[in-house]
Amino acid sequence: MKKIITTNAHAPMDYGAALILLAGPWILQFAHIPEAKMTFVFAGALVLVMSLFTRYEGGLVRVLPMKFHLAMDVLLGIFLAASPWIFGFFAETWLWHVLMGVFSVFAGLCTRTNVPEFLSLKGM
Repeated sequence: MKKIITTNAHAPMDYGAALILLAGPWILQFAHIPEAKMTFVFAGALVLVMSLFTRYEGGLVRVLPMKFHLAMDVLLGIFLAASPWIFGFFAETWLWHVLMGVFSVFAGLCTRTNVPEFLSLKGM
């Protein structure tokens, strides 16, 4: 798959996704379904923490390698897309979990792993 997303573009995508995941259950009106709400909130918290700790333009602490971050994006996306069936809430809601899951997998597979030189560990 062609890597069309730069790390500089991936960072705001991460923070936007975290915001949607954390606020989504209330905005998208499925907060009354505990399993659906908790999977979104869990995923949002994970994306936020991972973004803060990734070695890329959006990271603050910058300890996680970008390749690890992208692998976690793919795994989290698969989990999100499957969660309505894993936790049994597919009859009530599933679309947003699948959409966010597909978005996460796409972002993980289509983002370049090379980060700017000043963020790499070379020379340390």
